[in-house]
Formats: sequence, structure tokens, C-alpha cells
Amino acid sequence: MTARATSSRTPFVPSTSEDLPGQVLGMLAQHRMATGRQLQHVLLQRRSRREGLSRTLTQLRGDGLVDYVTLPASNNTRAWFLTEEGASLTRHLPQMQDRPPYPITSSSAASLRTAHTLTVVRTHAVFAATAASRGDEHGPWDWTPEVAHSVGDGERVIADALMYYTHTAPSGERVKYRAFVEVDRATMSSERLASKLIDYARFHLYEPQPVGGRRSRAEALGGPAWLRWYPSFPRILFVLTGAGPRALAHRIDDLRDMVREHPTVSAMARRVALGAAVLEDLETLGADAPVWHCLRGGGEPKPWTEL
Repeated sequence: MTARATSSRTPFVPSTSEDLPGQVLGMLAQHRMATGRQLQHVLLQRRSRREGLSRTLTQLRGDGLVDYVTLPASNNTRAWFLTEEGASLTRHLPQMQDRPPYPITSSSAASLRTAHTLTVVRTHAVFAATAASRGDEHGPWDWTPEVAHSVGDGERVIADALMYYTHTAPSGERVKYRAFVEVDRATMSSERLASKLIDYARFHLYEPQPVGGRRSRAEALGGPAWLRWYPSFPRILFVLTGAGPRALAHRIDDLRDMVREHPTVSAMARRVALGAAVLEDLETLGADAPVWHCLRGGGEPKPWTEL
């Protein structure tokens, strides 16, 4: 299915002015895959010309840089991804730094990763739409999928995404937020989902040990390793979907049980905001709606910035 550019075409050269074709390529490199509607929601929040995006995708496919698979039972919705040529072209983009090199460059690979990848992009689109409506700062490149950090013993914690979000208050004050985002489609057991909190608690405590008498950059800073990347430990947000209300409520309860019962997770929760919400609630009411359940205890749902 992959399209190939003909020898008569002029090779595509990304613009340095962040034009729409360059943004589309960058977002597909960042997310691995996205539907046209998702690209519209994240990239074109302040534009009304969907036709421009459609033409851009057609142009890029003709140039052999992108391709698509048609999603089943979706009224012919297309999920777009980079071809090998497109992936090579975007390999050195700033948003691709420190990303694991797992591009989706064929229809078969795309089919295997479609469900989870597109659900993560759905979550990003909700935050992007909320930021645009409120005048906050959360653009296409403020969301980095698959962020990995060492927790020692050769193991890593891998967040589905790392989010940067800046809220501007009516007074003009700007408040910066960071969050690790875990997107759960109810495909694993509730206990396995809750155990992800143990991985984050290990990262919260982890201090690398000197090897061969040499100090790493993280050690030179002193304290836990996360200080190398963040001025404060990011919030941890679970976004749930893929099951009915009762099942999702049980999953939130199990996350709370892990916070209450595991001593290391409990210690982290005293310093780090932890929350969970249902994706469909976010899409209906907005990412900043009071639909987030604080995992440190009970109480009424609240906005994620108030956890």
C-alpha cells in the first residue's frame, strides 16, 4: 500500500517556518500514527480549513512520505503514518530526541499498533482542545509519547506520554505543569495497571550509583535521578477507557488501594499529585473539568490541576 514518489517529482524539503506539511510530518513522527481528525484537532485548533489538511496529506502521500490504513468499522476513517522515507526525513527533528526508534512504516505494522496509539493521540487532542479554548499553552510538541526512565537493576518505567502544560490565570500569572500520562484501554488486569504506580515510586526514589569511581551527570546534581530532567516530579495521570462505568470505577478503586497499601507508593503520593479520569468524560466536558479522581483518598472529583 505504501506510495512511492516518482522520479519526476521534486523532493520534499521541510520548511523552516513550520508550514503545515512539516507539522504533519513532525506529528506523525512524534505519535507514530494519527487520523486526519486528530491531526486537525491538535495542529489546526485556530484554523477552520480542513481542506488544507486533506490536500497536504494527499501531497505527502504522493511524495512517498506518508501512507494510511483504513480503520475497520469506522466509515472509512484513515489512520496515517510515515513511510520509511518519511521516517528517515524526520529522524532528527527536535521532538524525536530520546525517542525509541520504532517507527510505523508499513500497513501491517500500523494495524498491530492502531488501537493503543490512536487512543493516546485522542488523549493528547483533548488537552490541546482545552488549552486552545482557555488560552493556555499546550501545543503539538508539548506531548512526548513513550518516555522512558531507569529505575535501577536494568529496568525502566515507560510512560505512555509526558505532557507539558502552562495555564495562564486571569491575573496573567503563568503556572507550569508536567505530567506522566498513562492511557489504559482495560486490556490488562486491574492489578497490573495499579502496579505501574510501583514503577513510578521506584523512579521517584532512584539514585544511580557511581560506576568505576566516575560520577554521572545525574549524580553530579545530587539527589534522585529525576532531578536531571524535571524541577519537580511530574504528576501521574491515568486516563481510562475501553470498559463500562462499573469496571472503570473498579479500576480507579484498585489504583487507590495501591496508593493506600504499598508503603513506597504511599510515600510518593504525599509529594506527587496522582489522578485518574475516564477519557469519554474528558472528551465531553474538557480536560480541565472536575472529573479527575484523586488517588490519595476520597472526595469529590476535581480538575487535574487541583489534585
